[in-house]
Amino acid sequence: MASVSLTGRIRKPMLTLHGDLDALLPIRTDSDVYTSMIAAAGKSKLHRYYVVEDGNHVDGLADAQPTTLRPILPCYREAFLRLTEWVSEGTTPPASQTVVRPATGDVANTCPQLGAVPKKR
Repeated sequence: MASVSLTGRIRKPMLTLHGDLDALLPIRTDSDVYTSMIAAAGKSKLHRYYVVEDGNHVDGLADAQPTTLRPILPCYREAFLRLTEWVSEGTTPPASQTVVRPATGDVANTCPQLGAVPKKR
């Protein structure tokens, strides 16, 4: 079991996204705990943690409750691009943060806070 246990001793860059309205995996008992484990292992430089405001675990209810939930998929897409740039080009992604829901704009297709970052020179 030790080989698959959660230790926080990550060896490669890692991004975590978690919706603050996740009904399946509560943020306080899941991603918050693992982020603390990563910090305790001294590996925070390899990790970014993005809490998506009004995000659920999946997007199935976002259309039915548009004033309460926002789709999290656009932020997953942007985070994957940031992770790819981090690993392949050395471009550090945005700092860990709460990704606030924009007051305006297309929340179904964009995640502006995790959008394009300046290239490392």
